[in-house]
Amino acid sequence: MVDRTAGNQRIVTTGLTKDIVSQDNTQSLRMREHHAPYPSNSLQFLRNQSPSPKISLKVVVVGAGLGGLATAIAFARSGHRVEVLEQASKLGEVGAGIQVPPKFLRILQSWGIDSFLTQHVVEPHSITFRRWQDGEPIALTPLNPDFRERYDAPYYVVHRADLHHALHQLALKHGVVVRTNCRVREYHETLPEITLTSDEVVRADLIVAADGIKSVARQVLDPFHAPKPMATGFAAYRATVPVDAMEEDVQTAWLLDSPSLNLCIGPGQHVMKYTIAAGKTFNLVLSHKDNTDPSNWSSLSQKQTIKSMRQAFENWDPRLVRVIDKIKSAAKWPLMKVPTMRKWVSRSGHLVVLGDAAHAMLPYMSQGAAMAVEDAAALGEAMADLQKYDDLIRRLSVFEEVRRLRAVQMQDASEINGILWHFDDGPEQVARDAAARREVLGEPFESSSNQWSDPVTQRWTYGYDAVWEMQKALGTIIVIDRQEFC
Repeated sequence: MVDRTAGNQRIVTTGLTKDIVSQDNTQSLRMREHHAPYPSNSLQFLRNQSPSPKISLKVVVVGAGLGGLATAIAFARSGHRVEVLEQASKLGEVGAGIQVPPKFLRILQSWGIDSFLTQHVVEPHSITFRRWQDGEPIALTPLNPDFRERYDAPYYVVHRADLHHALHQLALKHGVVVRTNCRVREYHETLPEITLTSDEVVRADLIVAADGIKSVARQVLDPFHAPKPMATGFAAYRATVPVDAMEEDVQTAWLLDSPSLNLCIGPGQHVMKYTIAAGKTFNLVLSHKDNTDPSNWSSLSQKQTIKSMRQAFENWDPRLVRVIDKIKSAAKWPLMKVPTMRKWVSRSGHLVVLGDAAHAMLPYMSQGAAMAVEDAAALGEAMADLQKYDDLIRRLSVFEEVRRLRAVQMQDASEINGILWHFDDGPEQVARDAAARREVLGEPFESSSNQWSDPVTQRWTYGYDAVWEMQKALGTIIVIDRQEFC
C-alpha cells in the first residue's frame, strides 16, 4: 500500500501489481504498474514488466476521428486487440487549427505522441481578449511557460490534420488495425456485432462508438429518448491566411511578433486567431449568428461565402478587417450541440459511446477534442486490468458516471463563455470588462469574468486528470479524510 497527502486528504494506492522493497527489507511499497504516488517518471521501467490484463478484449472502435484513434490507443496500451472502422475512403481531419490544452496534452505525451507531433506545434505565450471595435485588450491569460509549470504540460495549437496524423501513426505503432470504407449499417449490441453496408459482419467483445455528432449508436442505446443534434443559431467561418501575406502588411504583421492567440469579442460575434503549422499558417475562426438552413450552404460559391463573411465583420477593428480581407477561401460550419446522453452504455455492456457522439458541445471553451481524449483515456484505464468478463458492466458504469458529470459541466462552461463573449455593448459588457481588467494591468486577482484566467475555473478545466479520476472511482485509489489521522 502507498499513501500520499494531497490538501486535506490522504490518498492510498491499492490494487497493485509490483513490489519495490526498501534497502533494509522492512517495508514494502506496492506500486500499481507505473503509477507513482507523486509526480515522477522513475517507475516507467515497470510498464515493461507489468503483466497484461488477464482478459484481452476484442474491441471495435467505430470512427477514426481524434476521439476514435485516442480510444484505440488507450485500449491497445492496456493489452486489448483493437480494430477501428472508418466510413471515409481515406483518413483525414476537416478543419484547420485546434487547441491542445495541458490536460489533453498530458494524456497524449504519456502515450508517446511527442515524436509524431512536436515538430508541427506552436506554443503560444498568451491569449489576449480584445474589444471588437478597436482591438483594445480586455483580458489576458498567460499560457506558456505558466501552464507548463502549473499543469505539467504546455498549451499547444496545431493543425487538426497534423494532430490526426500523429494519432494515426501512434495507433499503428501500438498495433491497432485501422480500416477505411467501413460504413455501419446496423449495430447488434447484444451479440455483439456490427453489420456494414457491404454486408460484412464484424464481431467484438466491446464496441465503442466514436462516430461523432451524427452518431448512429445513440439511437441504439436509447431508442425513445436519444438526443439529436440541436442548432444553436450560430455558425463559424473557418479560414487560413499564409503567414507571408501577413508579414508583408504592417497592419497585420504585429500579430506575428510572438506566438499568441487573439480573441476579438463583440455583440453576438467573435473571432479567434492564431498561427498553426509550426508558425507557417495563420488560422481564423469567425463565429456569428446565423439561422439559415445549413443544407443550403453547400450551394454557395466561395465568392458568396467570402462576401457574407466580410459583411458580418465590416465594422470591426480595422486591423482585423485587414486580416479578413486576405482570406481567399473559407468554409462555413453550423455550431451544433447534443445534450449529454442519459445512457452511454448499453444494458448488455457491449456497446458504449463517447466524444461528440455522447456530448457534442459548443467550441467556446476549446474543449471538444480534449473531452473526447479524456473519455478515451478514462475508458482505457477502466479496462486496463480487467480480470473477468462479469466485471465489464460495472467498470463501464463507473466510466459513464464519472465522465457524464464532467461532460455536463463542460457543456455548461462552454455555453456560459459564449454568453460572456457575446454581450451587447451596455452595462453587462462594461461590468464584464471591469471584472477582468486586473489581468491586463498585471495586478493580482482572486476571480475574473474571463473563465480561462479565473483561478477556480482554470484549475478545474486544465488541472483535471481523467486517468486519476477513474482510478479513484474504480477503487484503485482510495481517498480518506486526513482529519481521521490527526
